[in-house]
Amino acid sequence: MKKLWPWLRLLAGVGILGGLVWWHSTGAFLDALHAIDGPSLLIALGIGLATTVLSAARWCLVAGRLGVRLPLGWAVADYYKAQFLNAVLPAGVLGDVHRAVNQGQRSGASGVRAVFLERVMGQAVPVLVGVVVLFTQPAVLSVMTPVLIGIGVVLSLLLALTRWRHRALAATLADARSVLDAWPAVAALSVAALAGHLTLFVVAARLAGATAPLLDLLPLLLLALLVMMLPVNVGGWGPREAVLAVAFGAAGLGSAQGLTVAVVYGVLTFVACLPGAAALPLKRRQAPPERSDETAERVPTLVGARQ
Repeated sequence: MKKLWPWLRLLAGVGILGGLVWWHSTGAFLDALHAIDGPSLLIALGIGLATTVLSAARWCLVAGRLGVRLPLGWAVADYYKAQFLNAVLPAGVLGDVHRAVNQGQRSGASGVRAVFLERVMGQAVPVLVGVVVLFTQPAVLSVMTPVLIGIGVVLSLLLALTRWRHRALAATLADARSVLDAWPAVAALSVAALAGHLTLFVVAARLAGATAPLLDLLPLLLLALLVMMLPVNVGGWGPREAVLAVAFGAAGLGSAQGLTVAVVYGVLTFVACLPGAAALPLKRRQAPPERSDETAERVPTLVGARQ
Protein backbone atom coordinates (compact mmCIF):
# COMPACT_ATOMS: atom_id res chain seq x y z
CA MET A 1 0.00 0.00 0.00
CA LYS A 2 2.81 2.43 0.82
CA LYS A 3 4.33 1.87 -2.63
CA LEU A 4 0.98 2.55 -4.31
CA TRP A 5 0.19 5.68 -2.29
CA PRO A 6 2.26 8.16 -4.38
CA TRP A 7 0.55 6.94 -7.55
CA LEU A 8 -2.88 7.11 -5.91
CA ARG A 9 -2.24 10.73 -4.90
CA LEU A 10 -1.19 11.60 -8.43
CA LEU A 11 -4.20 9.85 -9.94
CA ALA A 12 -6.50 11.64 -7.49
CA GLY A 13 -5.14 15.04 -8.51
CA VAL A 14 -5.39 14.24 -12.22
CA GLY A 15 -8.89 12.88 -11.73
CA ILE A 16 -10.04 16.05 -9.98
CA LEU A 17 -8.63 18.25 -12.75
CA GLY A 18 -10.21 16.04 -15.39
CA GLY A 19 -13.57 16.28 -13.64
CA LEU A 20 -13.35 20.06 -13.51
CA VAL A 21 -12.56 20.28 -17.23
CA TRP A 22 -15.51 18.01 -17.97
CA TRP A 23 -17.78 20.06 -15.67
CA HIS A 24 -16.83 23.52 -16.94
CA SER A 25 -15.05 22.66 -20.19
CA THR A 26 -12.01 24.88 -20.74
CA GLY A 27 -13.80 28.22 -20.49
CA ALA A 28 -12.84 29.01 -16.91
CA PHE A 29 -9.21 28.11 -17.58
CA LEU A 30 -9.03 30.33 -20.67
CA ASP A 31 -10.74 33.20 -18.84
CA ALA A 32 -8.12 32.90 -16.11
CA LEU A 33 -5.21 33.09 -18.53
CA HIS A 34 -6.71 36.11 -20.29
CA ALA A 35 -7.17 37.92 -16.95
CA ILE A 36 -3.48 37.81 -16.00
CA ASP A 37 -1.37 40.79 -17.05
CA GLY A 38 2.13 42.14 -16.50
CA PRO A 39 1.42 44.21 -13.36
CA SER A 40 -0.25 41.23 -11.68
CA LEU A 41 2.86 39.11 -12.32
CA LEU A 42 5.05 41.77 -10.69
CA ILE A 43 2.66 41.91 -7.73
CA ALA A 44 2.90 38.11 -7.43
CA LEU A 45 6.70 38.26 -7.38
CA GLY A 46 6.66 40.97 -4.72
CA ILE A 47 4.18 39.17 -2.47
CA GLY A 48 6.06 35.92 -3.03
CA LEU A 49 9.29 37.54 -1.85
CA ALA A 50 7.61 38.88 1.30
CA THR A 51 5.95 35.57 2.25
CA THR A 52 9.12 33.60 1.50
CA VAL A 53 11.26 35.83 3.72
CA LEU A 54 8.67 35.58 6.52
CA SER A 55 8.52 31.79 6.22
CA ALA A 56 12.31 31.51 6.07
CA ALA A 57 12.58 33.68 9.19
CA ARG A 58 10.18 31.30 10.95
CA TRP A 59 12.39 28.38 9.90
CA CYS A 60 15.49 30.16 11.25
CA LEU A 61 13.72 30.76 14.55
CA VAL A 62 12.67 27.13 14.93
CA ALA A 63 16.10 25.85 13.86
CA GLY A 64 17.83 28.18 16.32
CA ARG A 65 15.76 26.76 19.18
CA LEU A 66 17.09 23.31 18.25
CA GLY A 67 20.70 24.47 18.17
CA VAL A 68 20.94 24.51 14.37
CA ARG A 69 22.67 27.52 12.82
CA LEU A 70 20.74 28.71 9.77
CA PRO A 71 21.54 32.13 8.26
CA LEU A 72 18.50 33.93 6.85
CA GLY A 73 19.98 34.27 3.35
CA TRP A 74 20.53 30.51 3.08
CA ALA A 75 17.06 29.88 4.47
CA VAL A 76 15.41 32.16 1.91
CA ALA A 77 17.21 30.46 -0.99
CA ASP A 78 16.34 26.97 0.28
CA TYR A 79 12.73 27.99 0.90
CA TYR A 80 12.42 29.32 -2.63
CA LYS A 81 13.78 26.02 -3.96
CA ALA A 82 11.27 24.04 -1.88
CA GLN A 83 8.35 26.17 -3.05
CA PHE A 84 9.33 25.77 -6.69
CA LEU A 85 9.66 21.99 -6.36
CA ASN A 86 6.31 21.84 -4.55
CA ALA A 87 4.78 23.71 -7.47
CA VAL A 88 6.15 21.50 -10.25
CA LEU A 89 6.15 18.05 -8.64
CA PRO A 90 3.17 15.89 -7.63
CA ALA A 91 1.81 15.87 -4.05
CA GLY A 92 2.92 19.45 -3.27
CA VAL A 93 5.28 18.44 -0.44
CA LEU A 94 8.33 17.01 -2.21
CA GLY A 95 10.09 20.38 -2.08
CA ASP A 96 9.86 20.36 1.70
CA VAL A 97 11.15 16.79 1.77
CA HIS A 98 14.10 17.94 -0.37
CA ARG A 99 14.68 20.85 2.03
CA ALA A 100 14.57 18.53 5.04
CA VAL A 101 17.01 16.03 3.54
CA ASN A 102 19.48 18.77 2.54
CA GLN A 103 19.32 20.36 5.97
CA GLY A 104 19.70 16.96 7.59
CA GLN A 105 22.87 16.30 5.61
CA ARG A 106 24.30 19.55 6.96
CA SER A 107 22.98 19.50 10.52
CA GLY A 108 22.00 15.94 11.35
CA ALA A 109 18.61 14.77 12.57
CA SER A 110 17.92 18.08 14.32
CA GLY A 111 17.98 19.79 10.94
CA VAL A 112 15.32 17.41 9.61
CA ARG A 113 13.14 17.91 12.67
CA ALA A 114 13.53 21.68 12.37
CA VAL A 115 12.00 21.57 8.88
CA PHE A 116 9.20 19.27 10.06
CA LEU A 117 8.33 21.41 13.07
CA GLU A 118 8.51 24.61 11.03
CA ARG A 119 5.97 23.24 8.56
CA VAL A 120 3.66 21.97 11.30
CA MET A 121 3.77 25.23 13.26
CA GLY A 122 3.48 27.26 10.09
CA GLN A 123 0.34 25.41 8.98
CA ALA A 124 -1.30 25.59 12.41
CA VAL A 125 -2.29 29.26 12.04
CA PRO A 126 -4.08 28.89 8.66
CA VAL A 127 -5.86 25.78 9.94
CA LEU A 128 -7.11 27.45 13.13
CA VAL A 129 -8.10 30.68 11.39
CA GLY A 130 -9.73 28.82 8.51
CA VAL A 131 -11.82 26.56 10.74
CA VAL A 132 -13.00 29.46 12.90
CA VAL A 133 -13.89 31.66 9.91
CA LEU A 134 -15.59 28.78 8.09
CA PHE A 135 -18.14 28.49 10.88
CA THR A 136 -19.23 32.05 10.11
CA GLN A 137 -20.48 30.83 6.71
CA PRO A 138 -23.28 28.30 7.42
CA ALA A 139 -24.22 27.83 3.76
CA VAL A 140 -20.65 27.07 2.73
CA LEU A 141 -20.06 24.91 5.81
CA SER A 142 -23.07 22.70 5.07
CA VAL A 143 -21.90 22.08 1.51
CA MET A 144 -18.27 21.59 2.49
CA THR A 145 -18.89 19.19 5.40
CA PRO A 146 -18.26 16.10 3.22
CA VAL A 147 -15.03 17.73 1.99
CA LEU A 148 -13.89 18.36 5.56
CA ILE A 149 -14.65 14.75 6.45
CA GLY A 150 -12.64 13.68 3.44
CA ILE A 151 -9.72 15.81 4.59
CA GLY A 152 -9.85 14.07 7.95
CA VAL A 153 -9.85 10.65 6.28
CA VAL A 154 -6.87 11.55 4.08
CA LEU A 155 -4.89 12.89 7.03
CA SER A 156 -5.69 9.77 9.06
CA LEU A 157 -4.53 7.60 6.17
CA LEU A 158 -1.31 9.58 5.89
CA LEU A 159 -0.65 9.11 9.60
CA ALA A 160 -1.35 5.40 9.28
CA LEU A 161 1.08 5.06 6.38
CA THR A 162 3.82 7.07 8.08
CA ARG A 163 6.23 4.72 9.78
CA TRP A 164 7.28 6.52 12.94
CA ARG A 165 10.02 4.95 14.99
CA HIS A 166 9.73 5.40 18.74
CA ARG A 167 13.14 7.05 18.94
CA ALA A 168 12.37 9.55 16.17
CA LEU A 169 8.95 10.36 17.62
CA ALA A 170 10.37 10.93 21.10
CA ALA A 171 13.11 13.20 19.75
CA THR A 172 10.58 15.18 17.71
CA LEU A 173 8.31 15.69 20.73
CA ALA A 174 11.29 16.80 22.81
CA ASP A 175 12.27 19.32 20.14
CA ALA A 176 8.66 20.53 19.94
CA ARG A 177 8.76 21.36 23.65
CA SER A 178 11.95 23.34 23.06
CA VAL A 179 10.26 25.40 20.35
CA LEU A 180 6.96 26.04 22.14
CA ASP A 181 8.32 28.93 24.19
CA ALA A 182 8.91 30.78 20.91
CA TRP A 183 5.29 30.37 19.78
CA PRO A 184 4.40 34.10 19.93
CA ALA A 185 7.11 34.97 17.38
CA VAL A 186 6.32 31.90 15.26
CA ALA A 187 2.62 32.77 15.32
CA ALA A 188 3.31 36.39 14.36
CA LEU A 189 5.43 35.33 11.38
CA SER A 190 2.77 32.80 10.35
CA VAL A 191 -0.02 35.39 10.54
CA ALA A 192 2.03 37.82 8.44
CA ALA A 193 2.74 35.11 5.84
CA LEU A 194 -0.95 34.14 5.82
CA ALA A 195 -1.86 37.78 5.17
CA GLY A 196 0.46 37.73 2.16
CA HIS A 197 -1.13 34.57 0.73
CA LEU A 198 -4.62 36.00 1.23
CA THR A 199 -3.59 39.26 -0.42
CA LEU A 200 -2.43 37.35 -3.49
CA PHE A 201 -5.71 35.43 -3.44
CA VAL A 202 -7.66 38.69 -3.37
CA VAL A 203 -5.59 39.96 -6.32
CA ALA A 204 -6.50 36.75 -8.18
CA ALA A 205 -10.18 37.14 -7.31
CA ARG A 206 -10.30 40.72 -8.58
CA LEU A 207 -8.47 39.79 -11.77
CA ALA A 208 -11.00 37.01 -12.31
CA GLY A 209 -13.85 39.51 -12.04
CA ALA A 210 -15.06 38.65 -8.52
CA THR A 211 -16.62 41.82 -7.14
CA ALA A 212 -17.97 40.39 -3.87
CA PRO A 213 -16.96 42.21 -0.66
CA LEU A 214 -13.78 41.03 1.04
CA LEU A 215 -15.73 39.78 4.04
CA ASP A 216 -17.56 37.38 1.72
CA LEU A 217 -14.45 36.33 -0.19
CA LEU A 218 -11.96 35.76 2.63
CA PRO A 219 -13.70 32.72 4.20
CA LEU A 220 -13.77 31.03 0.79
CA LEU A 221 -10.11 31.84 0.16
CA LEU A 222 -9.12 30.52 3.60
CA LEU A 223 -10.93 27.30 2.79
CA ALA A 224 -8.88 26.97 -0.39
CA LEU A 225 -5.67 27.46 1.60
CA LEU A 226 -6.74 24.68 3.95
CA VAL A 227 -7.34 22.24 1.11
CA MET A 228 -4.02 23.11 -0.52
CA MET A 229 -2.28 21.47 2.45
CA LEU A 230 -3.48 18.06 1.32
CA PRO A 231 -0.78 16.11 -0.58
CA VAL A 232 -3.33 14.97 -3.18
CA ASN A 233 -2.63 17.24 -6.12
CA VAL A 234 -0.56 17.76 -9.24
CA GLY A 235 1.92 20.52 -8.50
CA GLY A 236 -0.65 22.18 -6.24
CA TRP A 237 -3.51 21.82 -8.75
CA GLY A 238 -6.67 19.83 -8.17
CA PRO A 239 -8.36 20.08 -4.76
CA ARG A 240 -7.95 23.88 -4.63
CA GLU A 241 -9.83 24.35 -7.90
CA ALA A 242 -12.55 21.85 -6.97
CA VAL A 243 -13.17 23.33 -3.53
CA LEU A 244 -13.28 26.93 -4.73
CA ALA A 245 -15.72 25.98 -7.50
CA VAL A 246 -18.02 24.30 -4.97
CA ALA A 247 -17.59 27.01 -2.31
CA PHE A 248 -18.25 29.88 -4.71
CA GLY A 249 -21.33 28.06 -5.95
CA ALA A 250 -22.59 27.52 -2.40
CA ALA A 251 -22.03 31.20 -1.61
CA GLY A 252 -24.04 32.24 -4.65
CA LEU A 253 -21.03 33.65 -6.51
CA GLY A 254 -20.97 31.07 -9.29
CA SER A 255 -18.90 27.91 -9.48
CA ALA A 256 -17.32 28.96 -12.78
CA GLN A 257 -16.01 32.13 -11.20
CA GLY A 258 -14.61 30.15 -8.28
CA LEU A 259 -12.75 27.90 -10.69
CA THR A 260 -11.40 30.93 -12.58
CA VAL A 261 -10.19 32.51 -9.33
CA ALA A 262 -8.42 29.27 -8.39
CA VAL A 263 -6.69 29.03 -11.76
CA VAL A 264 -5.55 32.67 -11.66
CA TYR A 265 -4.21 32.13 -8.15
CA GLY A 266 -2.43 28.95 -9.24
CA VAL A 267 -0.66 30.79 -12.05
CA LEU A 268 0.28 33.71 -9.78
CA THR A 269 1.67 31.41 -7.08
CA PHE A 270 3.73 29.60 -9.70
CA VAL A 271 5.16 32.93 -10.86
CA ALA A 272 5.81 33.90 -7.23
CA CYS A 273 8.02 30.85 -6.68
CA LEU A 274 9.92 31.09 -9.99
CA PRO A 275 13.02 32.54 -8.24
CA GLY A 276 13.35 29.05 -6.80
CA ALA A 277 14.13 27.74 -10.28
CA ALA A 278 17.06 30.15 -10.48
CA ALA A 279 18.19 29.10 -6.99
CA LEU A 280 18.15 25.37 -7.75
CA PRO A 281 21.58 25.24 -9.45
CA LEU A 282 23.17 27.13 -6.57
CA LYS A 283 25.12 24.91 -4.20
CA ARG A 284 25.67 25.99 -0.65
CA ARG A 285 29.23 25.60 0.53
CA GLN A 286 29.31 22.59 2.81
CA ALA A 287 29.57 23.72 6.42
CA PRO A 288 30.62 21.57 9.38
CA PRO A 289 27.72 20.06 11.30
CA GLU A 290 26.37 22.35 14.03
CA ARG A 291 25.51 19.44 16.34
CA SER A 292 28.14 16.76 15.92
CA ASP A 293 26.49 14.54 18.53
CA GLU A 294 23.56 13.97 16.18
CA THR A 295 25.38 13.85 12.87
CA ALA A 296 25.62 10.10 13.06
CA GLU A 297 21.84 9.77 13.23
CA ARG A 298 20.33 8.73 9.96
CA VAL A 299 18.44 11.56 8.29
CA PRO A 300 15.54 9.38 7.14
CA THR A 301 14.58 8.37 10.71
CA LEU A 302 11.99 11.13 10.83
CA VAL A 303 10.47 10.42 7.45
CA GLY A 304 10.13 6.72 8.13
CA ALA A 305 12.77 5.17 5.87
CA ARG A 306 14.33 1.88 6.76
CA GLN A 307 17.70 2.00 8.44
